[in-house]
Amino acid sequence: MASLPLIRAAFLVLFSISLTLVLGFGLPSALNFIARCLGLPEASVTECIVVVYLFFVFYVVLPPIPRGSVKTEGKAVFITGCDTGFGFALAKHLHKLRFTVFAGCLLKDKGGDGSRELEALHSERMKVVQLDVCSEEQVTQAVEFVRANLEDPEKGLWAVVNNAGVSTFGEVEFTSMETYKQVSEVNLWGTIRVTKALLPLIRRAKGRVVNLASMYGRMGNALRSPYCVSKYGVEAFSDCLRYEMKPWGVKVIVIEPGNFIVATGILTRDIVDATASKMWREADPGVQEDYGKARFEQRVAVVRSYCGSGLKEMAPC
Repeated sequence: MASLPLIRAAFLVLFSISLTLVLGFGLPSALNFIARCLGLPEASVTECIVVVYLFFVFYVVLPPIPRGSVKTEGKAVFITGCDTGFGFALAKHLHKLRFTVFAGCLLKDKGGDGSRELEALHSERMKVVQLDVCSEEQVTQAVEFVRANLEDPEKGLWAVVNNAGVSTFGEVEFTSMETYKQVSEVNLWGTIRVTKALLPLIRRAKGRVVNLASMYGRMGNALRSPYCVSKYGVEAFSDCLRYEMKPWGVKVIVIEPGNFIVATGILTRDIVDATASKMWREADPGVQEDYGKARFEQRVAVVRSYCGSGLKEMAPC
């Protein structure tokens, strides 16, 4: 029996030959047939290929055709994690588009820079809310605030964007169970907690749930298991919710950003150094001995190098 690589190679060769024959003979014949049907003179093979190529170039070069526009007046969006990063940028962007924005900020009650800047807009359409997604009480209070401040609560809430998130690193044997729980408490359980609380309003509006996952919601990597576990969970939750919400006309969207470490500041060298120091200090002596400090520092240096990588702007290109 032929091996799988040989079968694949044979298939590739046959496909290449078939494609060559189709382009060399079939395409010109098809174009000439269309020309005859339209009452046009038959074109040469060269002209046929040039026409197809021009269509291809225009398809690649021209911008996508807009699928329509959304009327933003009277539509409200709830966003978590608006102190910094994506949440802060999105809150300002949607406000500029004339959405009513409920911006959930962890540090509002502490006078955080992000919440103060959003409040400084002095706009009726920018409503800053104290929100720790890990707190059932604060989530409940935020939902009550949304209900009380919607232009028409019966029309519901147009969208919720679950953006709040934290990141960390560490090999499995150096990562405490408490760290796994803390990361998932924000990234996964916070997403589920906020979604469940706002879902009745979203259903009423036939709106959408937008969950920020990550490329690490689809792929694993060394040193990132706490983060990957939480983001894989967000992907699974979103997929399940999408099945349930389809009959209600509610969309469930997952955003999987790439490397925006610099732009968002989610991982800095100071954070890496502090986290590494704590991990080594709290590690089991046997683990310290087996891994060795030199190897541990080498792995930390790899993570530290990431802190200067990635896109530096969050705005679309």
